[in-house]
Amino acid sequence: MKEAVAKLFETAGRALSESLGDPKALERVRVRFLGRKGELGQLFKELANVAEQERREAGRVLNEAKVRLEALFSEALEKKRELEALRSQAIDVSVPGRRPPAGRLHPITQTATEICRIFNWLGFETVEGPEIELDYYNFEALNIPKDHPARDMQDTFYISDDVVLRTHTSPLQVRTMEKRKPPVRIIAPGRTYRRDSDVTHTPMFHQVEGLMVGEGISFGDLKGILTTFVHQMFGKTVALRFRPSFFPFTEPSAEVDIACVMCRGKGCRVCKSTGWLEILGSGMVDPAVYKHVDYDPEKITGFAFGMGIERIAMLIFGIDDLRLFFENDLRFLQQF
Repeated sequence: MKEAVAKLFETAGRALSESLGDPKALERVRVRFLGRKGELGQLFKELANVAEQERREAGRVLNEAKVRLEALFSEALEKKRELEALRSQAIDVSVPGRRPPAGRLHPITQTATEICRIFNWLGFETVEGPEIELDYYNFEALNIPKDHPARDMQDTFYISDDVVLRTHTSPLQVRTMEKRKPPVRIIAPGRTYRRDSDVTHTPMFHQVEGLMVGEGISFGDLKGILTTFVHQMFGKTVALRFRPSFFPFTEPSAEVDIACVMCRGKGCRVCKSTGWLEILGSGMVDPAVYKHVDYDPEKITGFAFGMGIERIAMLIFGIDDLRLFFENDLRFLQQF
């Protein structure tokens, strides 16, 4: 009986190994060896032919064989489940990997970088300064005394009577001229603040102010620098014009208009059917400003200009709602 059981185990082990990858074959092997009419069942039937004094030992051997065979089939089923799990979780190393989404520069940052690049190329130095500013630098030193009506145009955030959130980056013009002797050629990009909020205005926005002072600088230099900037920023074929205007710290003053980039000067909703879009203000520095920095207005002349970065970005990228820049919607930002 022991020899028959040993042979049974050998045959069962070989059959199990051959049927591991096939669930139906595995079930057939189980029925073959453990079924009611299986090979182990046939050995139990032969107990009747075993001598009585040996029958007890033969029964024990067969019962142990049954337990071992059942354990063997349980292990085989567990291996089958593991193989199926491995197949379902298999990684195809030939499939291209998924790249994590790359970060991008915000369109306002892209625009500010390009504006600074152009003016740096033209010889202007980039300077920075405080966003919390003294009333003196934000207004008075720029020829805007406390009773000046231009203060109403700024709609300022006051921290105290003498401290404000800067309404433009022009204070850096005075701060720089205080520290340096002419010639001075700078641009000052940065955040600015005004009490305003709608489709075309936000309480916090970005500006770039520029200043060029020295001996013999004329309005012609202003026109040349700003014309070069416009053609570098919007293309050499874009028409522009200088239109008389007023700013407290420049005289004479002019606003720069370009042919509408939406309709190419034909007239549309964006340009209010005029064909022109205002992009920046400029002018010759008022001699009253020089008195605050000990420059001699009889010898020193110069010009200043300023523009809103959001406005330039809206024109370059064709964006019609300023609020989109600040909502942080990835569907919007990923386009740039």
